[in-house]
Amino acid sequence: MTDAAPVHPVDAVPPVRYLAALGLQHVLAMYAGAVAVPLIVGGAMRLPPADLAYLITADLLVCGVATLIQCVGVWRFGVRLPIMQGCTFAAVSPMVLIGTEGGLPAIYGSVIVAGLAIMLLAPVFGRLLRFFPPLVTGTVILIIGLSLLPVAGNWAAGGVGAKDFGAPRNLALAAFVLLVVLGVQRFAPVFLSRIAVLIGIVVGLAVAVPLGFTDFGGVADADWLGVSTPFHFGAPTFEVSAIVSMLVVALVTMTETTGDLIAVGEMTGRKVESRSLADGLRADGFSTVLGGVFNTFPYTAYAQNVGLVGMTRVRSRWVVAAAGGILVLLGLLPKLGAVVAAIPAPVLGGAGLVMFGTVAASGLRTLARVGFQDNHNLTVVAVSVAVGLLPVGVPTVYAKFPDWFHTVMNSGISAGCLTAIALNLLFNHLPSRAGSAVAEVPDPGGLPGGRVQEGVEKPREEAV
Repeated sequence: MTDAAPVHPVDAVPPVRYLAALGLQHVLAMYAGAVAVPLIVGGAMRLPPADLAYLITADLLVCGVATLIQCVGVWRFGVRLPIMQGCTFAAVSPMVLIGTEGGLPAIYGSVIVAGLAIMLLAPVFGRLLRFFPPLVTGTVILIIGLSLLPVAGNWAAGGVGAKDFGAPRNLALAAFVLLVVLGVQRFAPVFLSRIAVLIGIVVGLAVAVPLGFTDFGGVADADWLGVSTPFHFGAPTFEVSAIVSMLVVALVTMTETTGDLIAVGEMTGRKVESRSLADGLRADGFSTVLGGVFNTFPYTAYAQNVGLVGMTRVRSRWVVAAAGGILVLLGLLPKLGAVVAAIPAPVLGGAGLVMFGTVAASGLRTLARVGFQDNHNLTVVAVSVAVGLLPVGVPTVYAKFPDWFHTVMNSGISAGCLTAIALNLLFNHLPSRAGSAVAEVPDPGGLPGGRVQEGVEKPREEAV
């Protein structure tokens, strides 16, 4: 009788009593971003409050279904890693333009076509995985983390548009939550340290309520039950200009999702292969089609939750599947969703600082395995990070450019990813020219002549 094969941590199912807490932690990490897209698009189109509320509940419902498909997997749909799905911010500007001219039906028509295109292109992107060696993946993960830090900073200051944005009391609350998270991680028992973010948010909320940070007025107005029905705002319309804009967005989201999937693969010890990458992207496309049908928007992997996986070291995909189930409940029970929405931005900001910083640190950990001596890898990282952070530091830098260029380059993640791929090809794949040759030095881990191949891991050294 042979022993059963050990279960990989990604496939391990934690005890039921832990699933709810760990899953809720993931929901809280992405909730603000999930509801932001329908709020921005609906607000720009001047939709009435009832329609805005409908967009939010529809978004949460499809977020949950999309997350379940991505984590659990159905046939060739789903990467089967701990990945949360949510509406992509890359589509906000194009959708606002489309919606103000053609209304919501024009948005949903273009979203459905974009989702179908992602499903068709998924195998093609899967074959491009060889262009993502550790040099590129580490750089992309680093850019993802650094790009998210301003989001946490805005939350900590009170949230964009808040009347008291930057008030010392907002930053003090965020700092308090950060200290609680760090204290729980350092001193609490193992399980409690795994839900340090959830504990920080709960404790922060408990402090925020008596200090007047919270407003539960929306809870009383929310319905107890809400079900999103297909094409609630009318049959979709298919306009060529809208479809072209959304196809550009589709390429951007595929690039971003590729970076997120590779990042989670690195953190969980289950490396993403060509087939699993294609399966993950195919799930993205199917979720986007569902979004167009059920009155919401394009979906992608959420980088916020990548940081949570790295920070908590909880690698089970079933934890994130539990989070997907919670999102489905929030989408069906608007009153419950309104309670979660009442969590003050500074509370989320304190938790976000450590989560998003963890993503950046994970990128540095991946880059630590790459050789940087006697090659051009440092240039690849330096320029890619600079290009990726340019739109983060100067959001209007590409405002005068055409819409398609703005859509691609204004996402720091896609801009940095494309730059890293291009520079890796330039310096490590194309034949050397005079003036760019790499010095010949003996290197047992490199190519003949001492060149280190684009991101191949350098020989590991024992820790001192």
